[in-house]
Amino acid sequence: MRLKELRSEIKRNANKKQAEILQRFFKTGKGEYGEGDVFAGIKVPVQRKIARDFSDLEFDDLQNLLNSEIHEERLIALFILVDKYQKEREKGKEMIYKFYLKNRKKINNWDLVDLSAPKIIGAHLLDRDKQILYKYARSKNLWERRIAILSTHAFIKESQFITTMQIADILLNDEHDLIHKAVGWMLRELGKMDVKQLEKFLKERYKNMPRTMLRYSIEKFSESKRKMYLKGEIL
Repeated sequence: MRLKELRSEIKRNANKKQAEILQRFFKTGKGEYGEGDVFAGIKVPVQRKIARDFSDLEFDDLQNLLNSEIHEERLIALFILVDKYQKEREKGKEMIYKFYLKNRKKINNWDLVDLSAPKIIGAHLLDRDKQILYKYARSKNLWERRIAILSTHAFIKESQFITTMQIADILLNDEHDLIHKAVGWMLRELGKMDVKQLEKFLKERYKNMPRTMLRYSIEKFSESKRKMYLKGEIL
């Protein structure tokens, strides 16, 4: 019954014009990274409100949403999972973590990863073995690789940098622009916490990094220092 109500709310808030914009923005055309993804055309703040209003949904209903071809249904399910994870005790957190991993193939666009992986996978592995992230970093699946690096945002916030740097090394020669951006973003976040660590990491690698990755990682540096990195003049 609640699931039916949620889908009615999605239908009520759907916007065809916005959906067309999102279809283009999230590269849903043939051969693009989001090929086949379908949008209802609902902005994120509205989706967050719907998720709050239906935060009591059970796992069977969340599974139903994650199985949906509609992007917003999957994202709303993830918002609900994040909320549940933050409120649960240890046993419940473990259940949500495993549920997330089981459904990772459905977390198949960059916003779905970015808005959920750090808060569930990252948070759960903060003080646990992190080998699964290294496995995902070597995956052929684009979204598993993005989950690997984005999950480390939770570690960065706690001044734990080694996993981010090691996964960045694995992904240094990745061919996909979405990974270049993600790695550069996480390195930039690391630099906000400890710029010396970031510069130490970059010194041996920046000449071989994809340009986008480098630009993202040095975004907070002074203009003069950014120019030195981009010209290869850092010794």
